[in-house]
Amino acid sequence: MAAEARPRFYFVDEAGDPTLFDAKGHVLPGREGCSRFFMLGVLEVADPQALAKSLDALRAQLVSDPYFRAVPSMQPHRRKTALAFHAKDDVPEVRREVFRLLMDHDVQFYAVVRDKQRVLDYVLQRNRNDVSYRYNPNELYDTLVSRLFKDRLHLTPEVHVCFAERGKSDRSAALSRALDTARKRFDAQWQRNSAGEIRVRQSSPAYDAPLQAADYFLWALQRRYERGESRYIELLWPKVGVIHAVDETGAAPYGVYYTKKKPLTKVSG
Repeated sequence: MAAEARPRFYFVDEAGDPTLFDAKGHVLPGREGCSRFFMLGVLEVADPQALAKSLDALRAQLVSDPYFRAVPSMQPHRRKTALAFHAKDDVPEVRREVFRLLMDHDVQFYAVVRDKQRVLDYVLQRNRNDVSYRYNPNELYDTLVSRLFKDRLHLTPEVHVCFAERGKSDRSAALSRALDTARKRFDAQWQRNSAGEIRVRQSSPAYDAPLQAADYFLWALQRRYERGESRYIELLWPKVGVIHAVDETGAAPYGVYYTKKKPLTKVSG
């Protein structure tokens, strides 16, 4: 299939935490306050400017609405909803409006989900076999970047990938290598030679509004996995492409791919 001429725009964020050990080397998965799952998601946006304009307009409308006047997260000095939508901080009435807006835009969401206990088991096993090995949270993150983009980089000669900032370090070079790994794996599997341009940058949700939309999809997915609440991701499911649950290996060693034909519900998995 020939690549499309138009560029593709992807916005990447995470939910959960890839950290497995605290500063003293104690295991974190299974302890209170530690997420059980780590997930990386990408939102493909056909028109990033249109989506950003809609999100900015909605936020301005809600902030000026007297109904939300006393809501703490809506106060400008709090630097929460008044600055950018963030599903964890937004009140339910705001979340409902954002969900409704997302359904009106041409977006598709893809994600990879890891069970941190399974990741921990792998790390401990590797430590037993190689005493010099030390786990780095960036290792898990970058591996999921490669998984997430393996089938997404050959579709057009120009790809723009915007990653949500993680701390203060600039990891653009490492992220570019992870994307290059994804492309090489696709080319090796299908005996192709993809040569499109990949432009990588890091940004914040307040500066790149489509990252706020990616956060909403990830929040909905996280609620399903961490709390068993499926109604949010079910609402967004028409905008979901593929969710790869790597560690749900009961039926196949590669996990489960949830798609429109195989939806992720409260009882699946």
